[in-house]
Amino acid sequence: MGAQSLAVACGVLALCLALTGATNPGFVVRITQAGLDYAHQQGITVLEKELAQLKLPDISGDFRIRHVGKVRYEISRLDLRSFHLPYSRISLVPNAGLQVSISNAFAEVDGNWRVKIHFIRDHGSFDLEVENIYIKINLKLGSDASGKPTIDTSDCSTRISKVRVHFSGKFGWLYNLFHSAIESRFRKILENKVCENVVSSVRSDLQPYLRTLPVTARIDAMAGIDYSLVAPPTTTAQSLDVDLKGEFFSLAHRSAVPFPPLALAFPPDHDRMVYFGASSYFFNTAGFAYHGAGALVFEITDSLIPKGIDFHLNTSTFSAFIPQLEKMYPDMLMKLRLSASSAPFLNIGPGGLSLKPVVDIQAYAILPNSSLAPLFLLSLVSSGTACGGDCARLDQGFPLPLPDRIQLSNILVRFHQNFLLLGADVHYQPRG
Repeated sequence: MGAQSLAVACGVLALCLALTGATNPGFVVRITQAGLDYAHQQGITVLEKELAQLKLPDISGDFRIRHVGKVRYEISRLDLRSFHLPYSRISLVPNAGLQVSISNAFAEVDGNWRVKIHFIRDHGSFDLEVENIYIKINLKLGSDASGKPTIDTSDCSTRISKVRVHFSGKFGWLYNLFHSAIESRFRKILENKVCENVVSSVRSDLQPYLRTLPVTARIDAMAGIDYSLVAPPTTTAQSLDVDLKGEFFSLAHRSAVPFPPLALAFPPDHDRMVYFGASSYFFNTAGFAYHGAGALVFEITDSLIPKGIDFHLNTSTFSAFIPQLEKMYPDMLMKLRLSASSAPFLNIGPGGLSLKPVVDIQAYAILPNSSLAPLFLLSLVSSGTACGGDCARLDQGFPLPLPDRIQLSNILVRFHQNFLLLGADVHYQPRG
């Protein structure tokens, strides 16, 4: 084989490995524009409070005024009285991330001034109004090695178009001659400080909050759910999608699932803030995990049969079907042990859910010394179908991958081919 042919073969092999290595999610979270708008409102409230606490440095310098000479000024004890963000929006940037645009923001600053012009010295206070502040923030979404989501600021720019400073003092007319120099310096300082604060806020507030999204969720003493990201979040013009592993696993011994997740075709629903897609793979890994843990075993005795029902679990009752039972074990209580010979398999379609478990029923006679005598073994293949109403509270049946202090409301459930769609609106509950 020539060098060129070898290179082509290696390229084809690499492509095949890349394709086979792609992993379909078992669980998908979709955040719509409505959901992002709600999250944006919460975030802007926090950012507004943090910007109002900006620490501004003192400003000093020299300035030369025609016919007056050199002016030495100092601006100190800058106090940012308020910072308002009245107009802002969050936008989805396809295949890039999110963009937050803030317009017509304004701030108010108080401070002290001191000036020296030749033999003239004076000091006093001033107030400064900053108007028409425009801020643009680009957010990049990703995932780390543990499968948790990450967020960072990929770009930030601030532009201030109007700064007005008002000095108090005996020589106000003179101070106004050099206000443009102070306004220019203050504009540059505030523009830099705003973006520094945004970057810091994303890393210190937003990123840690996103990390409260559970990568694993414990169900009970036997099983948990793996909610780690299988790929970085993706953005389209309509939504933000997060692909999760969505796999139940045994806490005692985690083994590879012998079947792969299938691709999910999400519908273009956008009436709710967030949608969850739980695939048949997600539910079937639950059966696989619990079966492997030996949890799918149930025992039935006569004491479990409700009183008032004219049926008793004993050899006398079953002798009508197997006459020799009463002869061999006369009037003895029985025990039925139900177990799944294999993990139950769930199918999801537009009509609902269908379950086809294979159940082994082992019957025992309970001997006088409480030991068990095996009687017979039945293997049953049963099927059942559940409609939408039977699953309208599935959000309480297993923990959903939600960050801290998020509550769901206005819940809907829809069945689609190969997955269950759960839609909801969200409400953030701040700490009391």
